[in-house]
Amino acid sequence: MPHITISDVTKSYPPQRRGDGPVVAVDGVSLEIERGDVFGIIGYSGAGKSTLVRLINGLEPVTAGSIDVDGTDITAIPERRLRELRQGIGMIFQRFNLLRSRTISGNVAYPLEVARMPRAERAKRVAELLDFVGLADKANAYPEQLSGGQQQRVGIARALAANPGILLADEATSALDPETTDEVLDLLARVNRELGITIVVITHEMDVIARIANKVAVMERGRVVESGLTYDVFTRPQTETAKRFVRTVVRALPDGDALAALRTQHEGRFFTISFTDEGASEARVFGALARAGVDFNLVHGGVDDIQGRVYGLLTIAVRGDEQAVRGALAEIGDGVTVTEVAA
Repeated sequence: MPHITISDVTKSYPPQRRGDGPVVAVDGVSLEIERGDVFGIIGYSGAGKSTLVRLINGLEPVTAGSIDVDGTDITAIPERRLRELRQGIGMIFQRFNLLRSRTISGNVAYPLEVARMPRAERAKRVAELLDFVGLADKANAYPEQLSGGQQQRVGIARALAANPGILLADEATSALDPETTDEVLDLLARVNRELGITIVVITHEMDVIARIANKVAVMERGRVVESGLTYDVFTRPQTETAKRFVRTVVRALPDGDALAALRTQHEGRFFTISFTDEGASEARVFGALARAGVDFNLVHGGVDDIQGRVYGLLTIAVRGDEQAVRGALAEIGDGVTVTEVAA
């Protein structure tokens, strides 16, 4: 049974102006999130992804459809039962949402106080969590004394306090610099790996998806337009929205003036060669061209690591006999897509 099943869920709000129709933020979304997944939901501003995450933990009611969490339809239970279920769902936020008047240990302890955990157990649990996130020495500090990355680690510790089975991360790294983002993503990966927690990552940054998510859903205007294994979506995006996101991470061939500039620097016909770890490699591509005596230059692209797997997207300028060029490209073998770039 999936850990989270979202079935034809719609969320709409009343019209903003008289005479308008309702504002539909989530429109007929269906997803299955397996236990132990790190599931990314990506979309531009207004795509409906943050609304969807609030529906998952019952912070807002659905307009239509159902959401099953761990065998319970959260759209069909009373508020008291929903509050109990939320204790098994942790949440981390873009702006950390720490209590400024409390120390770091006090912030982590807060949900345990609400749950009426005895003081001694609470102190032990807080110490364990601060050690886990690498902030044991900051227990008595206040949020303003910590960097943004440290504050987000406190937020993660607080979200883990009640031993949740699910962790929802809503734009958890978008306020951080790249180095700190890497540290937080490494910590989330460790949470998933060592604690077995299912993580749902809401983001507009495709490199976050590439680093941490094993599956991804792409949202646009309230709908899921594409979903699947992260590697598959990166290497074979089907929709224009997914392709735009992928281009922000994978080194695709530039167009327009940038492409024209490359053509002034390199003679010959341009070919883009894409390959996965199931087929060729960069060395195999170049070896086939060299053996055929084809003169070529790499003009753009490279090899990317996506979830520990290789994806190559190379653009080469080729000079030589057309038959030799075609033969060399054909020799590269299975798992390779060769496309000539129109002049």
